[in-house]
Amino acid sequence: MKLVAANIKLDSIIENVEKKGLKAPKLVEDLKELREFALKEQDPLVTKVLRLSYEFITENGNFDVQAQFEEDEEENEYPIEIEEKENLLYLLNLLKKADHKINREEIKDYRTALKLELY
Repeated sequence: MKLVAANIKLDSIIENVEKKGLKAPKLVEDLKELREFALKEQDPLVTKVLRLSYEFITENGNFDVQAQFEEDEEENEYPIEIEEKENLLYLLNLLKKADHKINREEIKDYRTALKLELY
């Protein structure tokens, strides 16, 4: 994220999730506020993934999203087993440098996985 206020909000969300996990107070509301910053930054990918994330959390009560994969020597992909707290923290940390090429690709993977789970 580019705006200083957005990064302050993002750091606050990360800190709360590290301490309380998905039971962090006002997690959904905080993600909605962060989405408003993404709208101001005119970043449709981040805006979308934040909306899908809080919708997923609201609907499922967890963040059990299969968006990370590893490849073997034959280029077969296998899902990486990761607990929901670490999964959300990983996504939030990607958002810190959302303009980085590799991070954007991983954010797109989250967007795709969230869309598949929700719709």
